[in-house]
Amino acid sequence: MRTNVDLDNFIYTASHDLKAPITNIEGLLHVLQDQLPAARPPGPDMAPVLAMMRESVLRFKRTIEHLSDVTKLQKEHAQLATDVPLADVLDDVRLDLRPLIQQTGARVDVDVATCSTVSFSAKNLRSAIYNLLSNALKYRHPDREPHIRVSCRRQAEHTVLTVQDNGLGLSAAQQKELFMMFRRLHTHVDGSGIGLYMVKKTVENIGSTFSLYFPI
Repeated sequence: MRTNVDLDNFIYTASHDLKAPITNIEGLLHVLQDQLPAARPPGPDMAPVLAMMRESVLRFKRTIEHLSDVTKLQKEHAQLATDVPLADVLDDVRLDLRPLIQQTGARVDVDVATCSTVSFSAKNLRSAIYNLLSNALKYRHPDREPHIRVSCRRQAEHTVLTVQDNGLGLSAAQQKELFMMFRRLHTHVDGSGIGLYMVKKTVENIGSTFSLYFPI
């Protein structure tokens, strides 16, 4: 427990203290661009360098934002669990993802009739489901239409929510790194490498279990 607290404090301090330096760097970059003579734009060698500098600053800022998201997650884990209508949450998430679902021709099957409600923080449940469904769409296999199946069942006093897809999958070596913060295992699409880490953390913060299984 002490290690987790120290890690959370470090993440908060790092994300907070790095904001000012990166903002200063961004400001200096703008000054540099403004001072370049308009009549003499950057040459072919300098223009790509400036573009890479701008992109590096943006990536740095995104990383800081993601670190801030992690600290928020730690603070929000104590949110009260309520009886959340699971089907309503899924409908809401699918509505947000409708453009991507239509673009990819994905088939999304939902079977949660046996779990009309689940005891969870409504905000965190929506975030977790959104991450899982959006990942299934983003990391789809190029040779087949995406097929996502969401199901739920009661198992003794527990609720088991399952999200299955026919996407790219991961090798055995990649699976060992799956929940590492900022670790991206497929780099052909945009991503932060923090989504599954946050889903797992969200679920485990309330004493539940989050697992992934891959076909052999």
